[in-house]
Amino acid sequence: MTGTAIAAFFDVDGTLTTVTSIFRFLEYRMAAEGRPPEAYRRERQRLRAMTAAGVPRLETNRAYFANYRGSSVSAIAALAERWFRTELELGGFFNEHVLAALREHRAAGHLVVLVSGSFRACLDPIARHVGADVVLCSEPETESGRYTGRIHRPMIGEAKSAAVRELARRRRIHLPSSAGYGDHASDLPLLHAVGRATVVGDDPAMRELAVRNGWRLLPGAASPRPLPLPSTTEGVQT
Repeated sequence: MTGTAIAAFFDVDGTLTTVTSIFRFLEYRMAAEGRPPEAYRRERQRLRAMTAAGVPRLETNRAYFANYRGSSVSAIAALAERWFRTELELGGFFNEHVLAALREHRAAGHLVVLVSGSFRACLDPIARHVGADVVLCSEPETESGRYTGRIHRPMIGEAKSAAVRELARRRRIHLPSSAGYGDHASDLPLLHAVGRATVVGDDPAMRELAVRNGWRLLPGAASPRPLPLPSTTEGVQT
């Protein structure tokens, strides 16, 4: 059945935001738990080394979520709310060009959808702030209110396209009239799923592809400022 609704699908990290939410939040969480800065730097370096070695992004995504094994879902969500408030107070969290485009879609009555490899703890506050209607994201596995460290559904690469198409089926969205925004090669399945694609940022290969396909281009944003970290005396337990 052909849909009649129009939607705008936004990748989040590096597209809508200037930060990589999962890493900014991991740094904030480790500090809140009283762990030394070296602990975060070691973990970030480990995951970067996996990427540099050619490990697929899906596998690095799985490795990231292992950091939450045994953590309380509700405690992580509450801490993520505090993290997001800190980011807003700091400023520069959103790419203003993309945020303006999102607001234009919302004003036009389009369904606004965030599509991200991040997870709900980080994305729900962002979605509320920008007025997104739907969040399609990675879903870490949980048991008895705690994360297992495994991932039930990663939202990377082709999974983004599949999720978009499934949502279009359920919500009767006309994808050829809909828009998509992304900054990375892993967003290409999302961009190819819609009729109006936009590439964000300065990635040469992505920009070349955009020109070849007649896609819109939007500039990237300045690098994010250092994140003010919570006091280690707060005694946060996740």
